[in-house]
Amino acid sequence: MPGESTLLGTPFELGGYSLIEGAPLRARNTLRVEARATLLAEVRDANALPGLFGWPAIKAMRTLVLGEGSNVLFIADFDGLIVTLRTCGVEIIEADEYRARVRVAAGEHWNDVVRWSLAHGLCGLENLSLIPGTAGAAPVQNIGAYGTELEEFVHAVEAFDLHEHRLITFNKEDCAFAYRDSRFKREPDRWLITALDLDLPRSREPVLGYAGVREELAAMGVEGKPGSPQVAEAVVRLRTRKLPDPALIPNAGSFFKNPVVARERADALKREHPALPLWLLGDSHAKLSAAWLIEACGLKGTREADAGISERHALVLVNHGRASGAQLWALAQRVREGVRARFGVELEPEPRVIGSAL
Repeated sequence: MPGESTLLGTPFELGGYSLIEGAPLRARNTLRVEARATLLAEVRDANALPGLFGWPAIKAMRTLVLGEGSNVLFIADFDGLIVTLRTCGVEIIEADEYRARVRVAAGEHWNDVVRWSLAHGLCGLENLSLIPGTAGAAPVQNIGAYGTELEEFVHAVEAFDLHEHRLITFNKEDCAFAYRDSRFKREPDRWLITALDLDLPRSREPVLGYAGVREELAAMGVEGKPGSPQVAEAVVRLRTRKLPDPALIPNAGSFFKNPVVARERADALKREHPALPLWLLGDSHAKLSAAWLIEACGLKGTREADAGISERHALVLVNHGRASGAQLWALAQRVREGVRARFGVELEPEPRVIGSAL
Protein backbone atom coordinates (compact mmCIF):
# COMPACT_ATOMS: atom_id res chain seq x y z
CA MET A 1 0.00 0.00 0.00
CA PRO A 2 1.20 3.56 -0.69
CA GLY A 3 1.34 4.43 3.00
CA GLU A 4 3.65 1.48 3.59
CA SER A 5 5.78 2.07 0.50
CA THR A 6 9.54 2.44 0.64
CA LEU A 7 12.36 3.96 -1.34
CA LEU A 8 15.74 2.45 -0.44
CA GLY A 9 14.11 0.95 2.65
CA THR A 10 12.64 4.23 3.93
CA PRO A 11 8.85 4.89 3.99
CA PHE A 12 7.98 7.54 1.42
CA GLU A 13 4.73 9.36 0.76
CA LEU A 14 5.35 12.86 -0.52
CA GLY A 15 3.13 15.73 -1.60
CA GLY A 16 1.29 14.69 -4.75
CA TYR A 17 2.67 11.17 -5.08
CA SER A 18 3.51 7.92 -3.29
CA LEU A 19 6.37 5.48 -3.90
CA ILE A 20 6.25 1.69 -3.64
CA GLU A 21 9.42 -0.36 -3.79
CA GLY A 22 9.26 -3.88 -5.29
CA ALA A 23 5.65 -3.20 -6.30
CA PRO A 24 3.53 -6.28 -7.19
CA LEU A 25 1.73 -5.80 -10.51
CA ARG A 26 -0.82 -8.62 -10.64
CA ALA A 27 -3.66 -6.35 -9.51
CA ARG A 28 -2.45 -3.60 -11.85
CA ASN A 29 -2.93 -5.43 -15.16
CA THR A 30 -6.22 -6.84 -16.43
CA LEU A 31 -4.59 -10.12 -17.54
CA ARG A 32 -3.69 -10.63 -13.85
CA VAL A 33 -0.16 -11.69 -14.69
CA GLU A 34 2.36 -11.94 -11.85
CA ALA A 35 5.18 -9.42 -12.15
CA ARG A 36 6.96 -6.79 -10.07
CA ALA A 37 8.40 -3.34 -10.67
CA THR A 38 11.57 -2.09 -9.03
CA LEU A 39 9.69 1.06 -8.05
CA LEU A 40 6.17 2.37 -8.65
CA ALA A 41 4.97 5.94 -8.28
CA GLU A 42 1.28 6.73 -7.87
CA VAL A 43 0.84 10.37 -8.84
CA ARG A 44 -2.20 12.31 -7.59
CA ASP A 45 -1.14 15.73 -8.91
CA ALA A 46 0.51 16.18 -12.32
CA ASN A 47 2.28 19.27 -11.00
CA ALA A 48 4.27 16.95 -8.71
CA LEU A 49 5.96 15.22 -11.67
CA PRO A 50 9.00 17.57 -11.86
CA GLY A 51 9.62 16.93 -8.16
CA LEU A 52 9.34 13.18 -8.62
CA PHE A 53 11.87 13.20 -11.43
CA GLY A 54 14.11 15.53 -9.48
CA TRP A 55 15.40 12.53 -7.55
CA PRO A 56 18.73 11.55 -9.17
CA ALA A 57 18.07 7.83 -8.63
CA ILE A 58 14.64 8.09 -10.26
CA LYS A 59 15.86 10.28 -13.10
CA ALA A 60 18.31 7.55 -14.09
CA MET A 61 15.69 4.77 -14.11
CA ARG A 62 13.92 3.34 -17.12
CA THR A 63 10.30 4.50 -16.95
CA LEU A 64 7.02 2.85 -17.93
CA VAL A 65 3.67 4.63 -17.82
CA LEU A 66 0.84 2.36 -16.68
CA GLY A 67 -2.85 3.25 -16.52
CA GLU A 68 -5.30 0.53 -15.55
CA GLY A 69 -3.14 -2.11 -17.22
CA SER A 70 -5.83 -3.00 -19.77
CA ASN A 71 -3.49 -2.80 -22.76
CA VAL A 72 -0.27 -4.40 -21.52
CA LEU A 73 1.20 -7.88 -21.15
CA PHE A 74 4.05 -8.40 -18.68
CA ILE A 75 6.19 -11.38 -19.61
CA ALA A 76 8.91 -10.40 -17.13
CA ASP A 77 9.43 -8.15 -14.11
CA PHE A 78 9.98 -4.49 -14.94
CA ASP A 79 13.45 -3.29 -13.96
CA GLY A 80 12.71 0.39 -13.52
CA LEU A 81 10.07 2.91 -12.48
CA ILE A 82 6.37 2.52 -13.27
CA VAL A 83 4.33 5.72 -13.09
CA THR A 84 0.56 5.55 -12.58
CA LEU A 85 -1.54 8.71 -12.68
CA ARG A 86 -4.43 8.93 -10.22
CA THR A 87 -5.44 12.45 -11.26
CA CYS A 88 -9.13 13.28 -11.53
CA GLY A 89 -11.33 15.89 -13.19
CA VAL A 90 -13.55 16.49 -16.22
CA GLU A 91 -14.69 20.02 -17.01
CA ILE A 92 -15.94 22.22 -19.83
CA ILE A 93 -13.35 24.91 -20.46
CA GLU A 94 -14.91 26.55 -23.52
CA ALA A 95 -18.33 26.26 -25.17
CA ASP A 96 -20.78 27.70 -27.65
CA GLU A 97 -24.15 26.62 -29.05
CA TYR A 98 -22.56 23.99 -31.32
CA ARG A 99 -19.87 22.30 -29.27
CA ALA A 100 -17.88 22.23 -26.03
CA ARG A 101 -14.20 21.85 -25.33
CA VAL A 102 -13.70 19.44 -22.46
CA ARG A 103 -10.54 19.08 -20.35
CA VAL A 104 -10.03 15.54 -19.04
CA ALA A 105 -7.43 14.51 -16.43
CA ALA A 106 -5.42 11.49 -17.51
CA GLY A 107 -6.31 9.43 -14.45
CA GLU A 108 -10.04 9.42 -15.17
CA HIS A 109 -11.58 6.07 -16.14
CA TRP A 110 -12.39 6.32 -19.85
CA ASN A 111 -15.95 5.00 -19.67
CA ASP A 112 -16.73 7.51 -16.91
CA VAL A 113 -15.66 10.25 -19.34
CA VAL A 114 -18.02 8.88 -22.00
CA ARG A 115 -20.91 8.78 -19.55
CA TRP A 116 -20.08 12.30 -18.32
CA SER A 117 -20.17 13.65 -21.88
CA LEU A 118 -23.55 12.07 -22.59
CA ALA A 119 -24.98 13.37 -19.31
CA HIS A 120 -23.91 16.88 -20.36
CA GLY A 121 -25.64 16.64 -23.75
CA LEU A 122 -22.45 16.14 -25.76
CA CYS A 123 -22.00 13.69 -28.65
CA GLY A 124 -19.24 11.77 -30.37
CA LEU A 125 -17.90 9.38 -27.75
CA GLU A 126 -20.92 7.07 -27.66
CA ASN A 127 -19.36 4.46 -29.97
CA LEU A 128 -16.34 4.36 -27.64
CA SER A 129 -18.43 3.25 -24.66
CA LEU A 130 -17.13 0.58 -22.29
CA ILE A 131 -13.55 0.60 -23.61
CA PRO A 132 -11.40 -0.22 -20.57
CA GLY A 133 -8.52 1.92 -19.36
CA THR A 134 -7.80 5.50 -18.37
CA ALA A 135 -8.31 8.68 -20.35
CA GLY A 136 -4.53 9.14 -20.50
CA ALA A 137 -4.13 5.83 -22.31
CA ALA A 138 -6.79 6.65 -24.90
CA PRO A 139 -4.66 8.92 -27.15
CA VAL A 140 -1.67 6.55 -26.96
CA GLN A 141 -3.64 3.80 -28.65
CA ASN A 142 -5.94 6.18 -30.54
CA ILE A 143 -8.76 4.00 -29.25
CA GLY A 144 -11.50 3.11 -31.67
CA ALA A 145 -14.62 0.99 -31.86
CA TYR A 146 -17.78 0.60 -33.91
CA GLY A 147 -16.71 3.00 -36.63
CA THR A 148 -15.32 5.81 -34.46
CA GLU A 149 -11.75 6.76 -33.46
CA LEU A 150 -10.72 9.14 -30.69
CA GLU A 151 -8.57 11.34 -32.95
CA GLU A 152 -11.70 12.86 -34.50
CA PHE A 153 -12.40 14.69 -31.23
CA VAL A 154 -8.93 15.51 -29.93
CA HIS A 155 -8.06 19.21 -29.81
CA ALA A 156 -4.86 18.91 -27.77
CA VAL A 157 -2.93 16.52 -25.54
CA GLU A 158 -0.82 17.62 -22.58
CA ALA A 159 2.14 15.36 -21.79
CA PHE A 160 5.12 15.34 -19.45
CA ASP A 161 8.42 14.93 -21.29
CA LEU A 162 10.29 12.16 -19.48
CA HIS A 163 13.55 13.26 -21.11
CA GLU A 164 13.39 17.00 -20.48
CA HIS A 165 11.11 16.82 -17.40
CA ARG A 166 8.63 19.48 -18.48
CA LEU A 167 5.01 19.68 -19.61
CA ILE A 168 4.31 20.09 -23.34
CA THR A 169 0.99 20.61 -25.13
CA PHE A 170 0.54 18.91 -28.52
CA ASN A 171 -2.07 19.96 -31.02
CA LYS A 172 -3.97 17.26 -32.89
CA GLU A 173 -1.63 17.22 -35.88
CA ASP A 174 1.46 16.88 -33.66
CA CYS A 175 -0.04 13.75 -32.08
CA ALA A 176 0.47 11.93 -35.44
CA PHE A 177 -2.57 9.70 -34.98
CA ALA A 178 -3.00 6.58 -37.10
CA TYR A 179 -4.96 3.34 -36.80
CA ARG A 180 -4.43 2.24 -33.15
CA ASP A 181 -1.30 4.36 -33.14
CA SER A 182 0.14 7.78 -32.23
CA ARG A 183 3.46 9.48 -31.61
CA PHE A 184 3.00 8.60 -27.94
CA LYS A 185 2.85 4.91 -28.77
CA ARG A 186 5.82 5.15 -31.13
CA GLU A 187 7.84 6.96 -28.43
CA PRO A 188 6.67 4.99 -25.36
CA ASP A 189 9.62 5.87 -23.14
CA ARG A 190 9.31 9.62 -23.58
CA TRP A 191 5.75 10.81 -22.96
CA LEU A 192 3.47 10.65 -19.94
CA ILE A 193 0.06 12.02 -20.90
CA THR A 194 -1.39 14.19 -18.14
CA ALA A 195 -4.56 15.61 -19.75
CA LEU A 196 -6.45 15.86 -23.01
CA ASP A 197 -8.77 18.47 -24.50
CA LEU A 198 -11.67 17.12 -26.54
CA ASP A 199 -13.94 19.06 -28.89
CA LEU A 200 -17.38 17.46 -28.59
CA PRO A 201 -20.41 18.52 -30.65
CA ARG A 202 -23.88 19.05 -29.22
CA SER A 203 -25.46 17.25 -32.18
CA ARG A 204 -24.05 14.78 -34.66
CA GLU A 205 -25.15 12.26 -37.25
CA PRO A 206 -24.94 8.87 -35.50
CA VAL A 207 -22.32 6.40 -36.72
CA LEU A 208 -24.25 3.19 -37.34
CA GLY A 209 -22.33 1.48 -40.14
CA TYR A 210 -20.45 -1.04 -38.01
CA ALA A 211 -21.91 -4.54 -38.06
CA GLY A 212 -24.44 -5.14 -35.32
CA VAL A 213 -25.17 -1.57 -34.24
CA ARG A 214 -28.37 -1.05 -36.26
CA GLU A 215 -29.56 -4.54 -35.34
CA GLU A 216 -28.98 -3.89 -31.64
CA LEU A 217 -30.89 -0.60 -31.83
CA ALA A 218 -33.77 -2.40 -33.54
CA ALA A 219 -33.74 -5.04 -30.79
CA MET A 220 -33.96 -2.19 -28.28
CA GLY A 221 -37.09 -0.92 -30.06
CA VAL A 222 -35.40 2.27 -31.28
CA GLU A 223 -37.04 3.63 -34.42
CA GLY A 224 -35.86 6.47 -36.63
CA LYS A 225 -32.69 8.41 -35.86
CA PRO A 226 -31.25 7.30 -32.49
CA GLY A 227 -29.82 9.70 -29.95
CA SER A 228 -26.27 9.40 -28.65
CA PRO A 229 -27.36 7.78 -25.35
CA GLN A 230 -29.24 5.12 -27.31
CA VAL A 231 -26.22 4.40 -29.50
CA ALA A 232 -24.07 4.17 -26.38
CA GLU A 233 -26.49 1.67 -24.84
CA ALA A 234 -26.43 -0.43 -28.03
CA VAL A 235 -22.61 -0.46 -27.99
CA VAL A 236 -22.54 -1.41 -24.30
CA ARG A 237 -24.90 -4.31 -24.98
CA LEU A 238 -22.83 -5.48 -27.93
CA ARG A 239 -19.54 -5.30 -26.04
CA THR A 240 -21.00 -6.98 -22.96
CA ARG A 241 -22.38 -9.84 -25.01
CA LYS A 242 -19.34 -10.37 -27.25
CA LEU A 243 -16.36 -9.63 -24.99
CA PRO A 244 -15.54 -11.40 -21.70
CA ASP A 245 -15.58 -9.20 -18.60
CA PRO A 246 -12.01 -8.79 -17.21
CA ALA A 247 -13.51 -8.83 -13.71
CA LEU A 248 -14.77 -12.38 -14.34
CA ILE A 249 -11.98 -13.76 -16.54
CA PRO A 250 -8.74 -11.77 -16.87
CA ASN A 251 -8.07 -10.42 -20.37
CA ALA A 252 -6.76 -7.34 -22.15
CA GLY A 253 -9.58 -6.96 -24.67
CA SER A 254 -8.69 -7.36 -28.33
CA PHE A 255 -5.15 -8.70 -28.40
CA PHE A 256 -4.55 -8.30 -32.14
CA LYS A 257 -5.12 -5.39 -34.51
CA ASN A 258 -7.18 -5.90 -37.64
CA PRO A 259 -4.43 -6.22 -40.27
CA VAL A 260 -4.20 -3.68 -43.10
CA VAL A 261 -3.02 -5.13 -46.42
CA ALA A 262 -2.65 -3.98 -50.01
CA ARG A 263 -5.91 -3.90 -51.94
CA GLU A 264 -4.65 -6.52 -54.40
CA ARG A 265 -3.84 -8.90 -51.54
CA ALA A 266 -7.23 -8.30 -49.94
CA ASP A 267 -9.05 -8.95 -53.22
CA ALA A 268 -7.14 -12.19 -53.69
CA LEU A 269 -8.00 -13.38 -50.17
CA LYS A 270 -11.64 -12.43 -50.67
CA ARG A 271 -11.82 -14.47 -53.86
CA GLU A 272 -10.34 -17.46 -52.06
CA HIS A 273 -12.40 -16.94 -48.87
CA PRO A 274 -15.69 -15.19 -49.79
CA ALA A 275 -16.83 -15.02 -46.14
CA LEU A 276 -13.80 -12.96 -45.06
CA PRO A 277 -14.97 -9.54 -43.81
CA LEU A 278 -12.93 -6.59 -45.07
CA TRP A 279 -13.20 -2.83 -45.11
CA LEU A 280 -11.77 -0.75 -47.95
CA LEU A 281 -9.37 2.03 -46.98
CA GLY A 282 -9.32 4.15 -50.10
CA ASP A 283 -8.19 2.59 -53.35
CA SER A 284 -4.91 1.06 -52.23
CA HIS A 285 -5.51 -0.78 -48.94
CA ALA A 286 -8.08 -2.78 -47.02
CA LYS A 287 -8.53 -3.82 -43.41
CA LEU A 288 -9.22 -7.48 -42.67
CA SER A 289 -11.02 -9.05 -39.71
CA ALA A 290 -8.37 -10.55 -37.43
CA ALA A 291 -11.09 -12.37 -35.48
CA TRP A 292 -12.29 -14.11 -38.64
CA LEU A 293 -8.76 -15.12 -39.61
CA ILE A 294 -8.08 -16.60 -36.16
CA GLU A 295 -11.39 -18.43 -36.03
CA ALA A 296 -10.85 -19.80 -39.54
CA CYS A 297 -7.60 -21.36 -38.25
CA GLY A 298 -9.63 -23.24 -35.64
CA LEU A 299 -7.99 -21.38 -32.75
CA LYS A 300 -11.02 -19.81 -31.07
CA GLY A 301 -11.48 -21.36 -27.64
CA THR A 302 -7.97 -22.85 -27.60
CA ARG A 303 -6.49 -23.45 -24.14
CA GLU A 304 -2.94 -24.33 -23.16
CA ALA A 305 -2.74 -24.80 -19.39
CA ASP A 306 -4.27 -21.56 -18.03
CA ALA A 307 -3.54 -19.50 -21.18
CA GLY A 308 -6.39 -19.42 -23.62
CA ILE A 309 -8.37 -17.75 -26.37
CA SER A 310 -11.88 -16.75 -25.44
CA GLU A 311 -14.74 -18.93 -26.65
CA ARG A 312 -16.78 -15.73 -27.04
CA HIS A 313 -14.36 -13.74 -29.20
CA ALA A 314 -11.34 -15.01 -31.14
CA LEU A 315 -9.39 -11.75 -30.62
CA VAL A 316 -9.32 -12.04 -26.84
CA LEU A 317 -6.56 -13.87 -24.97
CA VAL A 318 -7.66 -14.90 -21.49
CA ASN A 319 -6.02 -16.05 -18.28
CA HIS A 320 -8.00 -18.99 -16.86
CA GLY A 321 -6.18 -18.80 -13.54
CA ARG A 322 -2.44 -18.54 -13.01
CA ALA A 323 -1.09 -18.27 -16.55
CA SER A 324 2.23 -16.47 -16.72
CA GLY A 325 2.91 -13.67 -19.14
CA ALA A 326 5.33 -15.96 -20.97
CA GLN A 327 2.62 -18.61 -21.41
CA LEU A 328 0.15 -16.07 -22.79
CA TRP A 329 2.80 -14.67 -25.13
CA ALA A 330 3.65 -18.18 -26.37
CA LEU A 331 -0.01 -18.74 -27.21
CA ALA A 332 -0.15 -15.38 -28.99
CA GLN A 333 2.84 -16.49 -31.09
CA ARG A 334 1.04 -19.71 -31.98
CA VAL A 335 -1.93 -17.65 -33.19
CA ARG A 336 0.29 -15.38 -35.26
CA GLU A 337 2.10 -18.33 -36.80
CA GLY A 338 -1.19 -20.07 -37.63
CA VAL A 339 -2.64 -17.05 -39.41
CA ARG A 340 0.65 -16.40 -41.23
CA ALA A 341 0.87 -20.00 -42.43
CA ARG A 342 -2.71 -20.20 -43.72
CA PHE A 343 -3.34 -16.70 -45.04
CA GLY A 344 0.10 -15.11 -45.42
CA VAL A 345 -1.06 -12.25 -43.18
CA GLU A 346 0.93 -10.89 -40.24
CA LEU A 347 -1.01 -10.11 -37.06
CA GLU A 348 0.29 -7.34 -34.82
CA PRO A 349 -0.44 -7.35 -31.08
CA GLU A 350 -2.49 -4.43 -29.82
CA PRO A 351 -1.23 -4.40 -26.20
CA ARG A 352 2.29 -3.37 -25.33
CA VAL A 353 4.38 -6.43 -24.50
CA ILE A 354 6.82 -5.73 -21.67
CA GLY A 355 9.92 -7.90 -21.61
CA SER A 356 10.26 -8.93 -25.24
CA ALA A 357 10.92 -7.49 -28.68
CA LEU A 358 8.23 -8.44 -31.20
